[in-house]
Amino acid sequence: MNIINARLRHSNDLYSLEIHDGLFDKITPQSSLLSASESSLDVAGKLLCAPFVEPHIHLDAALTAGEPNWNQSGTLFEGIERWGERKPMLNEADIRRRVLKTIELLVANGVQHIRTHADTSDPSLVGLKTLCDIRDELRDQIDIQVVAFPQEGLLSYPNGLQLMEQAMEYGADVVGGIPHFEYTRELGEQSMKTVIELALKYDRLVDVHCDEIDDPNSRYLEVLACEALFSELGSRVTASHTTAMHSYDNAYCSKLFRLLKKSGINFISCPTESIHLQGRFDSYPKRRGLTRVKELREAGINVCFAEDSIFDPWYSLGNGKLLRSLDFGLHICQMMGYQDFQRALDLITDNGAVALNIQHNYGIEVGKPANFIVLEGEDDYSVLRNQGEVMLSVRGGEILMQRQPSQVSYNRLAV
Repeated sequence: MNIINARLRHSNDLYSLEIHDGLFDKITPQSSLLSASESSLDVAGKLLCAPFVEPHIHLDAALTAGEPNWNQSGTLFEGIERWGERKPMLNEADIRRRVLKTIELLVANGVQHIRTHADTSDPSLVGLKTLCDIRDELRDQIDIQVVAFPQEGLLSYPNGLQLMEQAMEYGADVVGGIPHFEYTRELGEQSMKTVIELALKYDRLVDVHCDEIDDPNSRYLEVLACEALFSELGSRVTASHTTAMHSYDNAYCSKLFRLLKKSGINFISCPTESIHLQGRFDSYPKRRGLTRVKELREAGINVCFAEDSIFDPWYSLGNGKLLRSLDFGLHICQMMGYQDFQRALDLITDNGAVALNIQHNYGIEVGKPANFIVLEGEDDYSVLRNQGEVMLSVRGGEILMQRQPSQVSYNRLAV
C-alpha cells in the first residue's frame, strides 16, 4: 500500500508513505500535490495519525443501562448497586453480543487499542473470561488489554483476592483495584500493596480505579505511587480517575506531585463520566470533579483521556467517539489555549499508548507497524474544532474501516 498527499501531525508538509509487509517502509515529504494512481491511495491533504487509544472502558457492562433499573441518583455508588443487580443476568452469549457491538462502534471511530476492565467480583468470572477469549480471537484486528477489576473491593469482597489470582491465571493482562471502595482506610492501603505484589508475581501491568470520589481525605494515590516507586514498576502503573485530587488543597498537591513525578506512573481521566458522577453531594459551588489534568501535563507526567462507559449503569450516554471526550476534557480542565489545541490529540493517541505500555510498536515511524487513521482536517486544531470524522482506519497495511465523505447541499442564502 502506498499513501500520497497525507498531512502528518506538527508539520505543514504533505507526505507519501510506503508500506511493505505490514510495516512503514518509507515516509517522504512531497514538494507538491501528487496525482493518484491505481497503486496509491490519495488522502487529499487530510491528517494521517496514529490510531486512537481507548485506555479505560468497561466492555463487560456496555449497553446495559436500565437493565433491570436505571441509576436515578447519578452517583458512582448507585451505579455499583445497579450493576450488582445486572450481574446475575450475565452469560457468555450476552457479554459477547454487547462487547462485539461496542468494539465495532469504537473501531468505526478510529480506535485500534483498547484497555477494558472486567469485574472480578463475580465467582464465575464469566465477564473476564469472555473478554480474554474475545481479546485472543480479535488479536489480528484490534489490540485489547483486559484488567482484572475487583469492582466491589479486592479485600472487602468475599474471596476477592482468590478471584483476582484466578483472573491472573486465566490470562488477564492488568491487575486492578479500587481502594476507596474498600471497607476501611487500612484495607484500602493494603489493597494497593497487594496489587503491586500481584503485578510483580505475575509480571503484569497495573491500572487502579484510584480515589474516584470527591473526598479530599481519600489519598490512596500516594500509597499507589509510593509502592510503584519502591518496586520500580512506575511506568507500568496507571492511576485512573483520581478525582479526589480535584478536592486536594494546593499545599498537599505540591508535596504529592513530587512523589508522582519520581514514581513515573501514568494517569487516565474520563471527562464525560467524571463530570456526570462527581460533585453529586455538592449544592453550590459544585465541583467539576476531574483530576488535575492540566497541572499533571505541565509537570511532565503522562496523562490521557478515556470514555470509560458506553450506555451502562454509570453513564447512560456514550458513542465511542474519543474526540467528544477530548472536547469535553479540554473545556472542563480549562485547557483552551492555542498551544493546548496544537497537541490536543496526544491525549487520545500517544499518551494513551504510553499508559498501555505499547509505545514501542505505536506511531507513524519507519519500521513500526503500519497502523494509522485518516481524519477530516489538516491538524489537531481543525480536527478538534470540527470534530472531524475518521475516514479511514488501517492496521498492518490492511483497511480495517473506511467511511465515505458526507455531502451537504444548500440553497443560496438571501442577503
